Amino acid sequence: MIFNTTHTNKDAETTINDLVGAPYSFIEAIKMKGVGSKRMVVTEVSQGFKNIMNTVSDINYANIEIRKKGILIHINKGLKNFSWAIPFYQLYMYKTDGFSVHAQGNFVRFTNNKLLKENKKFIAKLVDLKIENDKNYEFYDTIS
Repeated sequence: MIFNTTHTNKDAETTINDLVGAPYSFIEAIKMKGVGSKRMVVTEVSQGFKNIMNTVSDINYANIEIRKKGILIHINKGLKNFSWAIPFYQLYMYKTDGFSVHAQGNFVRFTNNKLLKENKKFIAKLVDLKIENDKNYEFYDTIS
């Protein structure tokens, strides 16, 4: 679900908090050694997100914020900000020639450049959190 977060919107904020959890407190963020990525260059998005990308030859940037039950991908289009809320159980990440995040039938692909390399530790932390969250939903066969 994508939200226009340029201006404060209580309804969107409530929905985002229901989907991916409340933001971490300042102390929790320090303990986790950060909950936000540096900006990354977006190379491609799914058809559903074409309308929020810059149509001229500007570079599109996005960053990722970790929440308690998922992530937010913040995409900037000129002076507007959009946030895509993804719960962990819907999140899929792929490392190909770049890095891509898939969920809800949509995706955002990031360029493999210096900015992505600066986020290597953050992406590793994100993968670890996804694995940790998936353990909550594993099904063990008790009939053995």
